[in-house]
Amino acid sequence: MIIGAHYLGNNNCEFVLWAPFSKLVELHILSPEDKILPMERCDKGYWKTIAGNVPPGTSYLYKIDETEEYPDPASHFQPEGVHGPSQVTDHNLFQWEDGAWKGIDLCSMIIYEIHVGTFTPEGTFGSVIPRLDDLKDLGINTLLIMPVAQCPGVRNWGYDGAYPFAVQNSYGGPDGMKRLVNECHKRNIAVKLDVVYNHLGPEGNYVSKFGPYYTDKYKTPWGQAMNFDGEYSDEVRNFFIQNANYWFLQYHIDVLRMDAADRIYDINAYPFLQELADEVRASAEQAGRKCFLIAEADQNDPKLIRPKGRGGFGLDAQWCDDFHHCIHALLTGEKEGYYIDFGSVGQLAKSFREGFVFSGEYSAYRKCRRGQPSTDIPGCRFVVFSQNHDQVGNRMAGGRLAGLVHFEALKLAAGAVFLSPFLPLLFMGEEYGEEAPFRYFVNHSDPGLIRAVREGRKSEFTSFAWEAEPPDPEGEETFLESKTDWEARKRGKHKTMLGFYKALISLRKGFPALSNCSKDKLSADALEEDRIIFLRRWENEQESRFFCILNFNIADTRSQVRHFLPDGKWKKVFDSSDTVWNGPGGLLPMELRPHEAFFIREHSFAVFQKEGENG
Repeated sequence: MIIGAHYLGNNNCEFVLWAPFSKLVELHILSPEDKILPMERCDKGYWKTIAGNVPPGTSYLYKIDETEEYPDPASHFQPEGVHGPSQVTDHNLFQWEDGAWKGIDLCSMIIYEIHVGTFTPEGTFGSVIPRLDDLKDLGINTLLIMPVAQCPGVRNWGYDGAYPFAVQNSYGGPDGMKRLVNECHKRNIAVKLDVVYNHLGPEGNYVSKFGPYYTDKYKTPWGQAMNFDGEYSDEVRNFFIQNANYWFLQYHIDVLRMDAADRIYDINAYPFLQELADEVRASAEQAGRKCFLIAEADQNDPKLIRPKGRGGFGLDAQWCDDFHHCIHALLTGEKEGYYIDFGSVGQLAKSFREGFVFSGEYSAYRKCRRGQPSTDIPGCRFVVFSQNHDQVGNRMAGGRLAGLVHFEALKLAAGAVFLSPFLPLLFMGEEYGEEAPFRYFVNHSDPGLIRAVREGRKSEFTSFAWEAEPPDPEGEETFLESKTDWEARKRGKHKTMLGFYKALISLRKGFPALSNCSKDKLSADALEEDRIIFLRRWENEQESRFFCILNFNIADTRSQVRHFLPDGKWKKVFDSSDTVWNGPGGLLPMELRPHEAFFIREHSFAVFQKEGENG
């Protein structure tokens, strides 16, 4: 059954609801005329009716067993918020202009993550569009949008969404989102949407009134777990599979990023994630373009991204938090919370080579072994970053890396990300050194829930031993202080940083040896005492075309390339400490030769190209 309200044309609409335990379900049309219509019970607990005189924009509710009325769990729009009626949407009204768009290859993605509400002063889809040309000029080809499913109030990170099919009203609703996607595709920018399938938000969430969407077998950190493997779970799985197809087909989304996919608990022989991957491939064929699934996961389990034929789930890629944790711990020296497990350049070198740092080793933070080896996984199946919404926003004050380390260290972090064989991600404003915090914020109406969120936020930071009180997540000022200062990119050091990122992205894109995602065409070695990493990248097996030196030392360092540098003459093509990037001036020679000693600035990196090779 295709769930939800599906406009059929000529003011006719089909309504389908799953309510297996209900004895009577009625459709209450609120406008343009108030009327209650009976619904017919179908197989597997679905209820269905086709109603006339239902134009687009019609408001409706479902009445259960002649008692309470609730919005549609599969509502396509909630114009009055999570507690208001659902609204019929005609998706065929929007005039798409992306007919020639076929998507982009996974391995070529340069990802830019935004929160719609804080990326611009207006906080709408429409206000993002004028910035797309600047992002394209930067080198971005994939826009990652944090969740837009309808949440309570007007401000939220999006992970409290109660209606997975309904686009947030305060951002501009369905048409606003479609216009943004359309404009991205016209600029050859793919759109990646963050979706949440492991839980639903606590306010305005009425799915339990309709059926067994939840299970008591498992718990998530955010509330009840979804029922993916118990009785009646087939229809719960159908709900979320249809949601994924909905985004791909109705909104032309190119990639779904699944939040905390490791919290989708399921012991079925045919796991939900595997079924979802199979269904998305079918959607891609129907759409005639590339459609991808990328998982955020915390267990370092390569099974998520291994092919189905090798016992995996067949997802296309996943987050690699280990890479971030290595960079952050090396640059900040923090050892609180999960950073206690990180801090050596050897770990970062391993991440360059393999992906996961913890591939079965003991984790002091978790007090158990963590992960499985990822040596067989191609680099394009990992997304890496030095900042993202979680790693910034889940700090007590929402402080960005720009507020924790100096200018040279920021450039080094960028170098590590873009010289990697993985898919690089930037968090909004990172490219110009945005200093505004990105804090956790909500806009609930239930006083008890607001109190619980405040207390939960405080307890979340106990393992980090951070002092002071976290900003009030319910306060409007917490949200307003998280707005980016886009105009900063035109001034001083921020302008320099923007130019630096453009040059670095251009360098990566300009050479196959730096843009390929093959871990077989890379070597990474660490000098722990010097806190230096030597990175070699090549495209042809017979040639080592690029040699990179990354110095995480807090002082200028004298070292030797030793046997790590192949014979030949190596010409410097990029140095983060150059004065053109507001650096103190490079110490490295313009030519690097094997077995020669060198000096390199603290917190800097340089890239050398083998002479005689064209790019």
